[in-house]
Amino acid sequence: MVSVLFVCLGNICRSPTAEGVFRAMVEDGGLSDQITIDSAGTAAYHVGEAPDRRATAEAKSRGIDISSLRGRQATSTDFERFDYVLAMDSENYQNLRAICPKGQENKLAMFLDFAQGLNIRDVPDPYFEGGFGSVYEMIENAAGGLLDEIKSKHLG
Repeated sequence: MVSVLFVCLGNICRSPTAEGVFRAMVEDGGLSDQITIDSAGTAAYHVGEAPDRRATAEAKSRGIDISSLRGRQATSTDFERFDYVLAMDSENYQNLRAICPKGQENKLAMFLDFAQGLNIRDVPDPYFEGGFGSVYEMIENAAGGLLDEIKSKHLG
């Protein structure tokens, strides 16, 4: 079993979108029994809350339902539970590095490093700026690259 955790700041926009998009790809590929998926935030702002209504609406417009997801905060034990701990941006990467147990650093990565043809590493936070559609497309791109890597490295 391969386990993946997507992490942004509050766990209500980017990371639940990534969880929903990646889960749909995994299900479409018939790999749900081989890959587990979750999301979290580095801050506790929205623990227990549903995803932002705009993120939910964007995902729904593309056939993905993330409305049942609930925010939670990332912890150091996530590095023991997950094979991939994927930060949505450099700030959250640094926050995750600060709680990463010694010897688990290889599990931490930038999510957009799995994207094809993007020249950026940070998924912009649409909470204040908007742009949920373009964020969704970046996430979809990187999720496809991540799934390709998991299939070749772990499920091959």
